[in-house]
Amino acid sequence: MIPMLVPLSIWDPFIAVGSAIMQPLYWVVSGIMVLFHALWAPLLGADSGWTWTLTIVSLTVVIRTLLIPLFVKQIRSSRNMQLLQPKVRELQKKYGHDREKLGQETMKLYKETGTNPLASCMPLLLQSPIFIALFRVLDGAANQTPRGHWLKVNPDLLTSLHEATIFGARISDKFLPFSGTITSVQVVTVVLILLMTATLFITQLQLMRKNMPPEALTGPFAQQQKMMLYLFPLIFAVGGINFPVGVLIYWFTSNLWTMGQQFYVIRRNPAPGTPAYDAWEERHRARGKVVKKEQVVEPAAAEVAAVPNKPVRQQPRKQARSQRKT
Repeated sequence: MIPMLVPLSIWDPFIAVGSAIMQPLYWVVSGIMVLFHALWAPLLGADSGWTWTLTIVSLTVVIRTLLIPLFVKQIRSSRNMQLLQPKVRELQKKYGHDREKLGQETMKLYKETGTNPLASCMPLLLQSPIFIALFRVLDGAANQTPRGHWLKVNPDLLTSLHEATIFGARISDKFLPFSGTITSVQVVTVVLILLMTATLFITQLQLMRKNMPPEALTGPFAQQQKMMLYLFPLIFAVGGINFPVGVLIYWFTSNLWTMGQQFYVIRRNPAPGTPAYDAWEERHRARGKVVKKEQVVEPAAAEVAAVPNKPVRQQPRKQARSQRKT
C-alpha cells in the first residue's frame, strides 16, 4: 500500500519560523504579567477585574519604557524626513525630467544631511514583534488559550483573567456578537474604542500642527500624512469591535503613553521653524534665557568670521625646481 502523503502548505515553514521567534517574547510578556498580578493581588484581590486591569496597564508601561530609545529614534527620523520635503520638491522640479539624476541628487541630499529614508521604518519594524506578542498573549488569555510559559504553568491565573469583570464586562468580552440589546459589555467596549481612537488622533495631530514647518505641510508626502491622520483612527475604531476588553485596555494605555511621550519630546526638543519651536523660544525668553538660533555656516566663512577685520594671508604657490633656479 502506498503511504498517504500529508499535504503541506507553502506557509508552514514561515509559520514555524514565526512561532519560534515569538516564543521567547511570549515567555517574557507572560512572566511580566504574572509578576504584576502577584504585586496587585494583595491590594485588590486575585480575581478582581481592577487587579487585571492594573496588571495590563503596568505591563504596557514597562514594555513602552523599554522601547523609549527606539521611539526617540523613530520620531527624529520621521521629523527629519518631513523637514527635508521642501528640498526634495526643489530637486523634483529641477530634475523631474531625468529620473536617474533625480535619484542621484536625492540620495546625495540624504547623505549630506545624515538622513536615512528607512531609519523611520526600522524602529517600527523592531517594535512590531513585541506588540504582536502583547496582543497575542492578551487575546489568547481572553479566549482561554495560554501563550507563554508562565500562563501555561498557572492555569488558575488564565481562568481568573477570563472571568474577571470591570464595570460589569468581563476582560475577555468583545463588542460582537451584538444581540440588539445594549449591555455593559457594549458600553465598556465603545468607551474604550473611543478613547483609543481619540488618543491616536491627537497624537498624530499634535505632530503635524506643532512640530512641522509650513513648508513640510504641502506636497504629496504631506497629503499622505493627512490621510493617515484620519485613516488610522478609523481602522482602529472599526477593528476595535473584534478586540477583547483586555486588548482594548492595552491599546488605550499604549496610545495614551505615546501621546504623552511625544508631547514631552516636542516640547523639549522641537524642530526649528515650527510652532513648537516658537513656543519653546517664548518660554526661554520669559525665563530670561538667551536663545541662540542655530545657523549653518560654511567652514571657510567660519574661519574668516572667527577673526574679524583680519586680512586673509594668501599662501604662495609652489614653484617648480627649474623656476626657482631661474
